[in-house]
Amino acid sequence: MNISTDDNQIQEILNRSVDTIYPSADVLRKKLKSGKQLRIYVGIDPTATYVHIGHSTNYLILERLHSLGHKIIVLVGDFTAMIGDPSDKTSARVQLTAKQVQENLKTFKKQIGKILDFNNTENPIEFRLNSEWLSELTFNDAVELASNFTVQQMIERDAFQKRITDNKPLFVHEFFYPLMQGYDSVMLDVDLEIGGTDQTFNMLAGRTLLKRYKNKEKCVMTTTLLVNPKTNEKLMSKSLGTGVSLDSDAHEMFGKTMALPDEGIVQCFIDCTRLPMSEVEQIKSQLIDGTNPKDIKLRLAKEIVTMYHSKQEAEKASEAWIKQFSKREAPETIKDFSVHKNTTSWIDLLVAANLVSSKSEARRLIEQGAVKLNSNKVNIEIFDFKTGDVLKTGKRNYIRLVKI
Repeated sequence: MNISTDDNQIQEILNRSVDTIYPSADVLRKKLKSGKQLRIYVGIDPTATYVHIGHSTNYLILERLHSLGHKIIVLVGDFTAMIGDPSDKTSARVQLTAKQVQENLKTFKKQIGKILDFNNTENPIEFRLNSEWLSELTFNDAVELASNFTVQQMIERDAFQKRITDNKPLFVHEFFYPLMQGYDSVMLDVDLEIGGTDQTFNMLAGRTLLKRYKNKEKCVMTTTLLVNPKTNEKLMSKSLGTGVSLDSDAHEMFGKTMALPDEGIVQCFIDCTRLPMSEVEQIKSQLIDGTNPKDIKLRLAKEIVTMYHSKQEAEKASEAWIKQFSKREAPETIKDFSVHKNTTSWIDLLVAANLVSSKSEARRLIEQGAVKLNSNKVNIEIFDFKTGDVLKTGKRNYIRLVKI
């Protein structure tokens, strides 16, 4: 396999969407310039049925590395999902059953395949499940893994420290998550692991284990997370049911991209599109010079929808969005409202969303035709919607519905 060592491509890989490289960028650069094919992986746990554009950051980096000729592995943590990743969590995750995990990962390969070419035969991209080896571990194996770390190392994690300070439970099984993820690196025998900054501890655990078990130096690349610079809240979260999912239809994807806060526009261009950085810099300058953020966001939404659907679908979605909001009857950004699975009627939904003060008021507004879903009057007898649909009551009350 011919490995490209193109300086410009390597420079983009080392800088675009990258937060930190361990042990250093220079070490990884030397590996990439060596001409040797590197084994590189990204892991994702199927804690929801969808992959969102926040995850696309890592897959776009994998795409660039694959174009250089390196061996790419996408690892789905079907086993680790049943433990629950404690990273960045103020309480223990709800543990998923094997059945829930299998249901969630059904379309993962198809979704990720919208970015990575799993049909490539010259340099095939592997799609693996970590249950292949983790389900085979004995208790002796688990004890051996655990012996490589101290309790002090484990509780150094910020999330764990916060729970201890807040007197919240910290469960022993949560210590096993970084051990399991670290063991993935050993079994895959990788040279580089890529993941968000919230995965730093877990990925460095793999660096430790690979060094001890195989005396091999693994690099770790942490990537930037999509957050609102003002609030520091994640823009994309499977746990919270938010974000722009890769399996969204074109109109939903366009609308949810337009609903992202203006402060996150530039970072979304950097992390979630294939747009050259030279053009991203021009966009940044336009915003500084006073260009309306809405106009820039329209370009972002078109760019993203084109990636996952087509240019034609992006144009249709853009026209529909502009038509819906051009008269300024609705705000340019609409708050998401998560609809609980136990909600079974429009009346209950309106009450839960605080759009009405009582069920009788909800019924009256629906019967008067004052409640609309995507500009169509709601039928009180038919309760049906999809994530991304916009519900309107009265003249100015809008919410975007999110199924959970």
